[in-house]
Amino acid sequence: MWAHSPSGVTGQWHGLADHVRLTARLARVFAEPFGAGELAWSLGLVHDAGKCAIDWQDKLARVALTGARVGIDHKRVGALLVRDRALAAAMAVLGHHGGLGRPQSLVELSPEPQDTETLERFFAEVPEARTLTTGPELMPAGWSEFPLVGEMGIRLVFSALVDADHLDTAAHAEGLTAPRLAAPADMDELVRRFEVNRRALLDRRGTEVSPSEVDVVRAALYEDVVRLALQEPGIYRLPAPTGSGKTMTAAGFALHHAAKHGKARVVVAVPFTTITEQNAGVYRDLLGDEVVLEHHSNAELDDRRLRLAAENWDSPFVMTTTVQLFDSLFGRRPARSRKLHRLSNAVVVLDEVQALPVPLLVPILDALRVLSTHFGTTVLLASATQPSFEHLRVWKSLDIKPLVQAPVELFTKLKRVRYEWQVDPKPTLEQIADRIAGHRQALAIVNTVGQARRLFRMVAERARVEVVHLSTRMCPLHREATLERIRALLGADEPVLVVSTQLIEAGVDVDFPVVFRALAPAESLQQAAGRANREGRLPGPGRVVVFDASDAPVPRFYRAGVDKTLAIFGPGRDPDDPVLLDRYYRSLYTGLNLDEAEHGNVIQKHRADLNFPAVADGPERDGAGSPRDRRLAFRMIDEDPVTVIVADYDPQAQVTAMINQLRAGTGSLGQVLRELRGHMVSLPRSVAEAPHVRALCEPVIAGQGDLWEWKGGYDARVGVDEEAIGEDTVW
Repeated sequence: MWAHSPSGVTGQWHGLADHVRLTARLARVFAEPFGAGELAWSLGLVHDAGKCAIDWQDKLARVALTGARVGIDHKRVGALLVRDRALAAAMAVLGHHGGLGRPQSLVELSPEPQDTETLERFFAEVPEARTLTTGPELMPAGWSEFPLVGEMGIRLVFSALVDADHLDTAAHAEGLTAPRLAAPADMDELVRRFEVNRRALLDRRGTEVSPSEVDVVRAALYEDVVRLALQEPGIYRLPAPTGSGKTMTAAGFALHHAAKHGKARVVVAVPFTTITEQNAGVYRDLLGDEVVLEHHSNAELDDRRLRLAAENWDSPFVMTTTVQLFDSLFGRRPARSRKLHRLSNAVVVLDEVQALPVPLLVPILDALRVLSTHFGTTVLLASATQPSFEHLRVWKSLDIKPLVQAPVELFTKLKRVRYEWQVDPKPTLEQIADRIAGHRQALAIVNTVGQARRLFRMVAERARVEVVHLSTRMCPLHREATLERIRALLGADEPVLVVSTQLIEAGVDVDFPVVFRALAPAESLQQAAGRANREGRLPGPGRVVVFDASDAPVPRFYRAGVDKTLAIFGPGRDPDDPVLLDRYYRSLYTGLNLDEAEHGNVIQKHRADLNFPAVADGPERDGAGSPRDRRLAFRMIDEDPVTVIVADYDPQAQVTAMINQLRAGTGSLGQVLRELRGHMVSLPRSVAEAPHVRALCEPVIAGQGDLWEWKGGYDARVGVDEEAIGEDTVW
């Protein structure tokens, strides 16, 4: 019997027994680190049992050469076979194509007359599967007792199953003799390589510029933090000021900790793709191209061909975004979920942790707690602006280990700026543009893409020096080239003025004498200040000008944070004061009543109920079958993005040919998607689906609404021009 039609490479059919056995073996290997190896093996062995049905095999034979779907369910039989032993985890079998559902879907399953014959045909092919019909429960201890532990366990074992299934299926499609699997990471070797290359990097830097006081503090901080990496796994906090070498220090801690405790990988998640692109380059220089996987695209589709190409984080060092990480962790679809088992027995670094969305903090923090206490994950919270998460009920009992014993002293040593406030009376954006244009070098950060574009054009009209724009409407390759240009001009002490959205303010390594920052919550103001006098080489402090332009209002989603900021900070009360920041976070969390807030608590309730669609897509408004309330779904970005592929940025890159390869479904689609990421731009769905914008988009995969080829213009300065296509957005 066959699991899949003939490979387009070898012409050979995919035997069902071979497929389910290899899927089961891989799933067991993936799930053993969190104690669910036997459960995963069982799910893998039965996941395609329904394909033994006569009707299914006959239909496969008829459509094999057409590429059409069989269209007959094959999941129900396997789910029924293990339901009594796997319990709710049998949902993984039922959802291994469409996604995790809810327990009621298992309860409602019932045998059909042809099942007896189908099972006998299956047992004839896979005799060892008979042992699954009786025996003790397969769910690990604690999963049934603690609902949120069980919920996370089901997510991870589902991930192990779909990753194993996809790996073996992809190997067959590509004509490989075995699935592509990376060898286990040699963390001791990675630590050695990291330290050798780090020292070489610092030595080169020392020959180019004389060490500053900031360099001395950075070196001491690194040594102190790495020494603490030998401590036991758990949740750690690194409150490192901007410019303190946090990127290098966090990675050093993670690698040393992984080597000491046998962790399988390091996953670093940051809030903005700009930081991902920058830091991934740094880590590649230190660890090697083959070690570091950069993964931040939201274009993970559940088309059956592209699903096989989804990233599975089979790498010892992964660089991703918090959007990718947490939308996957709380998602339910196979393409998003297949990487999740890699979080078990890993070190997860959350860089710029202050940027996590406040309404989702309760489920995010609870998931991190469960991963840390039950699935062997060490979590490192790194930020200059450390939120006071321990004041929330969900983390009150946790032991959060500090990596800096005297943070106030460290912040005082690295204070390099002074703040100026222009919020009362409010200036106009044109008045701010006049001030910016009067500088040789300055950075301006505003709150939305539209504001950035307006201010950029105002400054460009006034200035006699080079003016540069940055936003996520520029594809990653365009942003990288622009940042390289900015750094080159700054390094040569040439004049340059930059107008950007907040993508530049957290972790991006640029150094200006003055930064203009539109009024925003305190954590954003402090992060922006980290781009001023970053290296501490000015004769006096750098300047941070906080302004509230009358014609560039604060976005509504910033309003609560801005109100608390104006109440606590101002002239003589700077946002980089750790004591005031703690007061700010306490006040913010209390004011928003996060412990009782509807959004987070609705998600938590549905997590405990194992209602995966309600978590990912929102609860049904009026009972079963009614439309879902997307407002109450887990979404890191309020509005779902749509990804467009831009061919016009670099005409030499053969982008159109790669798009056509995706359409044809030929070759290594995973590699094609990786190469195309540099040409992708995310648009809010409301913008992308506006009729005049939709007319400029062509679907890459028929019937898929999440990945498009952009047929509109691409501006060499600002990228996809939002003013021509829709609403003002923040990201």
